[in-house]
Amino acid sequence: MAEGKKVALTGIQPSGTPHIGNYLGMIRPALDLARDYEAYYFLADEHALTTVRDPKLLREQTYEIAAVLLALGLDPERVVFYRQSDVPETFELTFILSCVTPKGLLNRAHAYKDMVAENEAAGRPPDDGVSMGLYSYPVLMAADILIVDAHVVPVGSDQRQHVEMARDIAEAFNRTYGDVLTLPEPLIDPAVATITGVDGRKMSKSYGNVVPIFAADDELRKLVMRIVTDSRRPEEPKDPATDSLFGIYAHFAPPDRVDAMRQRYVQGGVGYAEVKTELAELLQERFAEPRARYEALMADRAQIDAVLAEGARRARLVTAAVLTRVRRAVGIEA
Repeated sequence: MAEGKKVALTGIQPSGTPHIGNYLGMIRPALDLARDYEAYYFLADEHALTTVRDPKLLREQTYEIAAVLLALGLDPERVVFYRQSDVPETFELTFILSCVTPKGLLNRAHAYKDMVAENEAAGRPPDDGVSMGLYSYPVLMAADILIVDAHVVPVGSDQRQHVEMARDIAEAFNRTYGDVLTLPEPLIDPAVATITGVDGRKMSKSYGNVVPIFAADDELRKLVMRIVTDSRRPEEPKDPATDSLFGIYAHFAPPDRVDAMRQRYVQGGVGYAEVKTELAELLQERFAEPRARYEALMADRAQIDAVLAEGARRARLVTAAVLTRVRRAVGIEA
């Protein structure tokens, strides 16, 4: 790692093979961080326990997302890549932080507030179905960030609160025990767009409207051809700025082809079927080699385990030092 670089931390929950919305909105920007930051990436397998209760599924999805990141170009020699559950210092820090975290702060967490609102709308008790894991989720997230002295955490604008709460918790600790913890900042890239799914809504597994990045060629083509468009004929002008199909196309086509397609949109003379066919070919070309690497990694999980074990070893050189600093500050360790 280059000296003097700030630390960036990205946590990714294991939730199955990603789609192109995940790739454009989270994975590609996260991988780009390694150019400018000392970059840490972790698989948030213990965070996933708030929703995933099938141990076999959790293990499978953890391998899947690890293989995806490695296949798409994450270099474990240039960055630190580890499994959350392999860094025990995080969980001791979680309890220490919980002792300075105001309950009122956790009451304002979006996930908790949303569940309470759903319960109240349905006539159920406000905390019906709310686990302590869900309620204290922001404290564990703060520990993930603070245990590596992260300066920045890349998030979407809708996730800004996660980092702001981590900063609030760190400030509460520092007010009590001195200047011990690094205060993180959210890193928000306004250029990262929300990707529209095949039905016109935001691309999301919960809507069933995704285009998986490693879909087989035939499936990928079928999904792309299902992308919802308006009824304008090929000869009619179209607005590339508001067309979701063009929006996806522009992320994958070379700049000269994007410019040419934009001109054809504005002038008229291109049909949506033609754009979809070209987009499907671009996606197949972009992800063919990563898909092969992904399949090879999933067939050799010992290789993934070795990468994550080495990443945890490197991470713990930092996390152990941070925890020692915290323990000394609170009086647990001389």
